[in-house]
Amino acid sequence: MARPILFAVDDDVSVLEAVVGDLRRKYAQEYRIVRAASGQAALDTCDQLKNRGDAVALFLSDQRMPGMTGVDFLSQAMGLYPDAKRVLLTAYADTEAAIRAINTARIHYYLNKPWDPPEDKLYPVLDDLLFSWHQGYKPPYEGLQVVGTRWGSKDHAVRDFLSRNHVSFRWLNPDSQPEALELLKSRGLDDAKLPVVVFSDGTSTVQPTQMELAEKIGLRVQAEKEHYDLVVVGAGPAGLAGAVYGASEGLRTLVVEPDAVGGQAGSSSRIENYLGFPDGVSGDELARRGFVQAQRLGAEFLTQRVTSIRVDDQYRFVTMGDGRDVSCSAVLLATGVSWCKLDVPGADELVGAGVYYGAAQSEAQSCKDEEVFVVGGANSAGQAAMNFARYARKVTMLVRGKGLAQSMSQYLIDQIAGTPNITVETGTEITRFCGTDHLQGIELRTPNGTEDRAATSVFIFIGAAPKTEWLPTEVARDDHGFVLAGPDLKRVGVDRMGDRNPYLLETSVPGIFVAGDVRHGSVKRAASAVGEGSIAIQFVHQYLAGF
Repeated sequence: MARPILFAVDDDVSVLEAVVGDLRRKYAQEYRIVRAASGQAALDTCDQLKNRGDAVALFLSDQRMPGMTGVDFLSQAMGLYPDAKRVLLTAYADTEAAIRAINTARIHYYLNKPWDPPEDKLYPVLDDLLFSWHQGYKPPYEGLQVVGTRWGSKDHAVRDFLSRNHVSFRWLNPDSQPEALELLKSRGLDDAKLPVVVFSDGTSTVQPTQMELAEKIGLRVQAEKEHYDLVVVGAGPAGLAGAVYGASEGLRTLVVEPDAVGGQAGSSSRIENYLGFPDGVSGDELARRGFVQAQRLGAEFLTQRVTSIRVDDQYRFVTMGDGRDVSCSAVLLATGVSWCKLDVPGADELVGAGVYYGAAQSEAQSCKDEEVFVVGGANSAGQAAMNFARYARKVTMLVRGKGLAQSMSQYLIDQIAGTPNITVETGTEITRFCGTDHLQGIELRTPNGTEDRAATSVFIFIGAAPKTEWLPTEVARDDHGFVLAGPDLKRVGVDRMGDRNPYLLETSVPGIFVAGDVRHGSVKRAASAVGEGSIAIQFVHQYLAGF
């Protein structure tokens, strides 16, 4: 962060040098010392400093200067830096004028020349003024900034990606914060093209892709090696467990994740039934710990989307979204599942503009004092409802079934029942989303008939779609796209792989394994996914031993 400025102004070069010298001896470690030989030159410099966003803490100006007196300069400088402390340097003959200037120009202090020794006559005065200035000074924010609207789908995607990857940022909404437009104007950027991301190094990018953003914030987007023993596709609980056990047991392990470590579980506000955390743990914290642990043990993480896998003899080639291939000896599929989309009018058009799939932690504080609707009746929906209840005026859970008991853990049911601003409406589903540029209302089918409700934020937690269409056809799946493995392969006629049976978590393609929610018949719980991810490594070792 740039140091604040002490600005000295005097037309007498010898006096100016003396002033600057005294200021440097005392304040050079904490402040930058800037000088000017006239009032006009000082104002010109102030304009430049203001445009750069530099802060001036104190002006120290001589009174008798040709063209512009010290009082005139300090009066005009106050328009640029109203909070800066203003000190007038005077001769004894100008004392009366200086006293008047304290009232007319709001000068904070005047000093008679000469002030030797400065330790007695200069520094104590400036120390008090600078202490007072610091009390009200807020240093400019120098971290990453996102300029975007609340309702833009691209804007939401950027905020969500940064939040889930633990990147601190300041969000500026041009609809409600004038400084957002000032920031764009200072960089010559168009407010018609949002979002804009301004980085701490001063560079910026307009409507960045996820990969552009990932590279800029320091995530790895290219693999270090050409070949790995194991490539783990997905960094949810199953993938992280596979990475920890694979790396700890000497396998050169690469984890590929397009979005953020933690997967769907990473967005859970609180998991209270995970072994070893009696007070509960957020999915984000659990994922962060797993990521740090896997990295420490030697696993490499790559921010990319896997688009295909092909087999060539004993090698498996994993193709990334940028077209690059990484070869490996074994693959662990741990891609988890995605939320099923609502197939109702208006849903697709308003995604990211009031309609969200998943918890969207980045939107929670935006919902302060509003009514939020949560669609779904399983644990994820319950955890999200509890989290939003901390911010929203009211949280309404819309559950298609008769109640929560069939799909939600009892501890969550009890918590929801004890939270006064959460309401559960059963036998209810959304039939239409209404709005133009953002969500404005929903149409519901309820036990009492059709109802229209005002709504600005709906968070959807229904179903589980494996999204496995990118896999090669040789990898057998059930009718819903979940990957078959081990004993389940018999239904598609895979009893043996040459001279052996498929391993427990091995797919229909030798050397490609599966763990977690994407596997057919899996238990949709974080602990189960962790267990499968760790167990899979045992079978990876057995497979590799057969080479």
